[in-house]
Amino acid sequence: MLAAACSIHFVHDGFSDILYVLLPLWATEFRLTFAQVGMIRTAYSGGMAAFQIPAGLLAERWGERRLLAAGTAITALGFIAVGTVGGFLALLSVLLVAGIGSGVQHPLSSSLVSKAYETGPRRAALGTYNFSGDIGKVVVPAAVALAATVVGWRTASMAYGVIGVFAALGILGVLARLTPEMPDTDDRSAQAATAAAGWGIRDARGFVALTAIGMIDNATRTGFLTFLPFALIAKGSSVAGVGTALALLFAGGAVGKFVCGIVAERLGVIRTVVLTEAATTLCIVSILAAPLPVALAIMPVMGVALNGTSSVLYGTVADLVTAERRSRAYGLYYTVTIATSALSPSVYGLVSDVAGVSTTLVIVAVVVLATIPLCLALRASVAEPAVS
Repeated sequence: MLAAACSIHFVHDGFSDILYVLLPLWATEFRLTFAQVGMIRTAYSGGMAAFQIPAGLLAERWGERRLLAAGTAITALGFIAVGTVGGFLALLSVLLVAGIGSGVQHPLSSSLVSKAYETGPRRAALGTYNFSGDIGKVVVPAAVALAATVVGWRTASMAYGVIGVFAALGILGVLARLTPEMPDTDDRSAQAATAAAGWGIRDARGFVALTAIGMIDNATRTGFLTFLPFALIAKGSSVAGVGTALALLFAGGAVGKFVCGIVAERLGVIRTVVLTEAATTLCIVSILAAPLPVALAIMPVMGVALNGTSSVLYGTVADLVTAERRSRAYGLYYTVTIATSALSPSVYGLVSDVAGVSTTLVIVAVVVLATIPLCLALRASVAEPAVS
């Protein structure tokens, strides 16, 4: 089940993060402002956010595997359609639908992995699951950036969309074979009989604090990644160079998501989050101040700090909710956090039009520090190991 969830995550994060390669190309071809660039990212992330809770609720009736396959197919077809658009509004509409399709992936896959590791190293398993998504972020944007320089961005987008269609068919077949090993996945009557009331949140204060940290973390990540390519181009980077920079960043992020989930088991959630968020601020400021070669060298370290926090947060969600309502609780968490990340590119786009990209990224670096006092509110809700 973990391997299946990792494969799904690879495909969907590939779809999500090729946008960072394509945004500068769209900005040039369609003559977009920074605000419009932010709106494009908002459309996709907003679609994802809008379908998180419905996905969790529908999974209790229909089962995870059908929704995962259908959502993947919708996203893939959306990126095939992206290759045919002729303007800003059409692009916005298609990416909104594609984002809705991708909204099934996080809550349902996280729920499946949590169920599979109910009595095992769940946080480490979720770290592995997140690690697989960042492998997709490393491989797919770099490949699409290279393909875009050879065959154009339209063909490159459509080609990965076709791969996504085949992936959807594979997901349906693989998860269908795994169902007998995971009887609670599609046992609607059992779920209806045993499910707790409401959202299944056992610790409301802890869940709110955790969600607030996730909101700031997601908004920081999306805001930074949306406008990083423009900052690199201003330093003299090419489109292929942007793809390389993102590959280095996401490679570090893959390591961060895998390692930070394990580190949190040893050092604790609070210490790990404080370290990663403080490092994120330091790396953003360093990238802005450094020349292009040095900025590229910082990218892997930035990736560890920027993406490592999420593995810690995802695993902690399961600690604060009941097992019977985990799909919808994850759906609630992802809805709120992804909605924040959806809004942040539009807000930061407006700031960039007024003050410039560099000033915007400095603001992003400062905002992420707001997670540190929130960690104090979360401390009472999580068990922290003693560190000698």
